Amino acid sequence: MDALIIAAGFGSRLRDVSDSKPLTLVAGISLLELGVRQARAAGVSRVVVATGHAAERLEAAFPAIGARCGVEIVAARVEDWSKPNGWSVLAGAARIDGEFLLMMSDHIFGAGILDRLAQQGGADRGVTLAIDRRIDSPLVDPDDATWVETGERGFIRAIGKTIARYDAVDCGAFLATPELADAIRAAIADGKAGSLSEGMQRLADADRAATMEIDGAWWLDVDDPRAHALAEAQAPQYLPQFYG
Repeated sequence: MDALIIAAGFGSRLRDVSDSKPLTLVAGISLLELGVRQARAAGVSRVVVATGHAAERLEAAFPAIGARCGVEIVAARVEDWSKPNGWSVLAGAARIDGEFLLMMSDHIFGAGILDRLAQQGGADRGVTLAIDRRIDSPLVDPDDATWVETGERGFIRAIGKTIARYDAVDCGAFLATPELADAIRAAIADGKAGSLSEGMQRLADADRAATMEIDGAWWLDVDDPRAHALAEAQAPQYLPQFYG
């Protein structure tokens, strides 16, 4: 299986810590390398990274990270990285056949989340999203979170940062099929900006967007200095296989 890591954005909220979010160190390991290590541990044999802002610098780090992690890393340049993150999905998915793990470069996950997610495929779904029911967790930033409303069978009814009703938070990890890229393209054709959530909503409307509850496992969106400080303190504890 392949993984797609989205790492094209500017990372404005983390600029006080680092001028490259994917290369930001967390207890001595970059966020990108943590993502690659997590993907490899979940059974991934190749990682596609969607690059954009400071692409040359980021891509220059791929050979060393790939060698340390024992996995091939390839770049998928996003033509206009200022566009919403769905465009990064389109760029990366064009380099992948079949289903793949989709991850954000600034999200890190405790043991078991990605392993379980990689096993969630099925004919009844076009995508499966890892969700956390702890919507009031102190690790979740309510001003930046993507919220999820689920319905029967745990499938998604609504997803977005401003939806009125929700019962879970998007953890930033997906098991995707080619249907996700098709849904993003369809949303763009309908006049949408091209965000990942817009594509997810189209799949939800077609009852093709499933979820997997993480059941209390640890995860963190390292998007600002506060979250980075939490990651520095907690990542070695929750990811001992990478820090031992």
